[in-house]
Amino acid sequence: MKGEAFAYASYSLFGTQADRETHPAVGRLFGTTAQTELNEHLHEAATLAGVVGTNAANLHQAIKGETYEHQVMYRGFADQARQDGDTNAAALFTEIAADEGRHRDAFRTALHVVNSGQGAIPAPQNAKTVPVPAGLPKVHAARTKTNLDTAMHGEALAYAKYMLFAAQAKKAGNPSLARLWEGTAAVELHEHFAGEAVLAGLVRTTKENLNKAITGERAEATTIYPGFAKQAKAASDTAAAAYFRNTAADEAKHAAAFQQALNQLH
Repeated sequence: MKGEAFAYASYSLFGTQADRETHPAVGRLFGTTAQTELNEHLHEAATLAGVVGTNAANLHQAIKGETYEHQVMYRGFADQARQDGDTNAAALFTEIAADEGRHRDAFRTALHVVNSGQGAIPAPQNAKTVPVPAGLPKVHAARTKTNLDTAMHGEALAYAKYMLFAAQAKKAGNPSLARLWEGTAAVELHEHFAGEAVLAGLVRTTKENLNKAITGERAEATTIYPGFAKQAKAASDTAAAAYFRNTAADEAKHAAAFQQALNQLH
């Protein structure tokens, strides 16, 4: 699921870059492919994995993840970036660690309200949308680059999961909790993921973005998902095997569409 969430977040940014370069058809292609990755591939995988539970279970899951990111992951990444001289990354990781602590606390309060029926669900943190222009990495250490990649995958997945949790909260008749999920999801994607993408140099020219997308989609179509399907079949998990086969076929179509767009790019 992390791969699909990351594809959604990345392709959304690639689409914006294509629009900047006045390639609207490529922008639309990235946009529609991003939606497929999120609304079809990731959602189906989440259903198979049983990711979404009750409101209380979803909050427990989020509290665990936010606590780890706040106390361990981002603090560790900040220390390493500081040691490697990437002070800009250290500052961003420190800031995000603090945000994740606030998210954890808000979710803890929400869990108390859900369980007790008393009190009010907190309002979400306001997301500060970070623009992501095309550019080279703004960090130099290999370790920092690896940590940025890990962090971006985590933030993209958090966004996708929290939006699923928001839908569950709405279904359960708790619009205040849904707003907390949606607002927190926006911070994870538009502020955290975007800020990390700037430092990582995730977005390049549209030609480079297409080449990167083609490489990734071909790997998923020919190696990653067929391998997963084989493993699922061996484990007699027919539903998962079918999902992996179907997703591999979709990724092959995505690769072909991106290749065609690249061939037509002026």
